[in-house]
Amino acid sequence: MKKISYLFILVMAMLFGTASSARAQTDTFSDPNVDYSFGVPDAKWKMTTKPSQTSPNVEYVYGDKIDGHLEVRRLTVAKDAVLSDIIQNEDQKLRFRPGFVAGKQEQFTGKLRGAIFNFEYVAAGKSMSGRFYFMRANPTTVYILRFTGQKDALRSIQNQTDSMARTFSVSSTT
Repeated sequence: MKKISYLFILVMAMLFGTASSARAQTDTFSDPNVDYSFGVPDAKWKMTTKPSQTSPNVEYVYGDKIDGHLEVRRLTVAKDAVLSDIIQNEDQKLRFRPGFVAGKQEQFTGKLRGAIFNFEYVAAGKSMSGRFYFMRANPTTVYILRFTGQKDALRSIQNQTDSMARTFSVSSTT
């Protein structure tokens, strides 16, 4: 009888492990209108803006826009542009948001290298935060993954935002 119960426990553990690894799988965003792709770690992320031939931008929301919003933008920069200067330019635009407080910058390494800029602000009376990933694809191209959302909600999915940035890759560097 003990052998059967051990066997049952082993089978259940294997089934549970298979089910949890299936949930951990990611989808991949790619589109013929853009030269980049990235992993989407949770089915709760839904595309709200699809790239086209005239606009290479893509946007996703995590359930509701207030819980997590992603905008992917491509910047063309001077060949000798320093990443910290590019971040400072973005910071200058963000300073006009109500309650804006700049956070720390962090170095970042995924398929592309770059930096993360964190900040907080207030929108509709709610504490919000932003986590922008600046990644250099080549000397004149920088991609920005702009994640925003309610402060606690964005913090709770930071592992997913990091995963999306780590898997971001560019197929051709024009």
